Amino acid sequence: MGVKARLPSYELGFYALALTCAVLYSGSGIFEASRDSMNRKAFRDGIKPGWHYFGRKMDMADFEWVMWFTSFRNFIIFALSGHILFAKICSMIMPQHRAVVYMLYGLLSVLGSMGLSYLMIILSHCIVLYSVSLVKHKWLCYVAGLCSLASFKLEPFSSWQSGFVTETFHLQDVLFYGGSGFTIMRCMSFALESCERKEGFFSIFDLLKYNFYLPFFFFGPIMTFDQFYAQVSTQELRRKDDEMRNIRVHAVLNVGAIIAVDVFFHFFYILTLPSDLKFVNRLSDWSLAGLAYSNLVYDWVKAAVMFGVINTIARLDHLDPPQPPKCITMLYVFAETHFDRGINDWLCKYVYDHIGENHDNVVKELMATISTFAITTLWLGPCEIVYIWSVFNCFGLNFELWVQKFFQREPFAKMEAKMSAAMSRRIRAVFGAANFWAIVLYNILALNSLEFALLVTKRLLLTGFPVSTLSIWFITYCGVQLIKEHERFLAIEEEKCDKAKQE
Repeated sequence: MGVKARLPSYELGFYALALTCAVLYSGSGIFEASRDSMNRKAFRDGIKPGWHYFGRKMDMADFEWVMWFTSFRNFIIFALSGHILFAKICSMIMPQHRAVVYMLYGLLSVLGSMGLSYLMIILSHCIVLYSVSLVKHKWLCYVAGLCSLASFKLEPFSSWQSGFVTETFHLQDVLFYGGSGFTIMRCMSFALESCERKEGFFSIFDLLKYNFYLPFFFFGPIMTFDQFYAQVSTQELRRKDDEMRNIRVHAVLNVGAIIAVDVFFHFFYILTLPSDLKFVNRLSDWSLAGLAYSNLVYDWVKAAVMFGVINTIARLDHLDPPQPPKCITMLYVFAETHFDRGINDWLCKYVYDHIGENHDNVVKELMATISTFAITTLWLGPCEIVYIWSVFNCFGLNFELWVQKFFQREPFAKMEAKMSAAMSRRIRAVFGAANFWAIVLYNILALNSLEFALLVTKRLLLTGFPVSTLSIWFITYCGVQLIKEHERFLAIEEEKCDKAKQE
């Protein structure tokens, strides 16, 4: 049935009321647990002094978030402010050479922050993969690129390369693996796009301009080479209507999100609480479910803030970067689950869509997902928890197709055809609610820990059955219906825009 199936307003109102009450009830349990555990000895490493005048300490368990706003803050402000300044001057004086200016500034920034040895390592990989691209064989580009990526992710090659870099500050490891990993993915995109070019070759300077664009260098997102090349080659730099206004709005939203997270961490210790499984086991099933869900929402917010700041700078440079990830609250389909849209776009273009084609063949879909998650596992760094995460998410993606194919068979297809569109939407939402929690449980494996994921699964499916299981399932069903209503609204608006363009 189509996405435009409509439900009565009173039914949607009931769903919204039920969901709101459930979220408030679950949140109150997490708030009480945070307040009661503020001075626990087991939480001393994760909770630090915060707002003394409110009598609250702050959850500081996330190394990445703390890094951005303490030791890495000055580097971000200095490096990106310099990039914005030089980019603005260049766009005004010589817009045809702006890509060269971006490259030179990026090279100097990497040299100044990481040293000559690191720069030479990055350049050596760029030269090797550029040389491979001249052969114009895709399979060779894949092999060379994945071997280069493995050299940064697998021992002893990883330690051997990092040994050339003299450690001068404590963030060097973070920047080393971030910059090198994204470099290899960009070089692979360059090589694969070179294979698609029918006449001639891209130059080594095209690769360097692409790779050393500073806002994307250390932490992404990845913009595929064909998009980057087309956008930086444009000499007529014109802003769209209200583009600067939208940039300012997004910048304010990013600042607002940072402040909101800071406030949230003073009252809800969602990252530190799961570290003490004995304490967490005392929470109610509703609070435990809310805690697991909150971990995913926070990771989405963190990704949205990081990519939001970088994308704002890229838009100032007249680029159209990959969008921030879709909010985890709006997801009930595995195919749309990702925290880095740049990596997702890269994988879809060069692996998932290339092998799976239109994604309606069970065998091709299985091959496509296995290949995609194999590369993702290598990208994340092979280890036990990543293996488990990859297997579960690969299964979830295929299971969606299996269920879809199964219910397209008789007599199910005929039964659904006889139903009203609204009833079909309700039945599909029931399965969507189960899928939503599968996404949550599968992803807290990587975001938190295997032990916490097993505890949540046991409480929600075994010890909490049937009351907690069915009630949480129903509340999730209400949320999925509200998501579907939002999708229906967007589909109608998109249809109106298409009709307006045709007229």
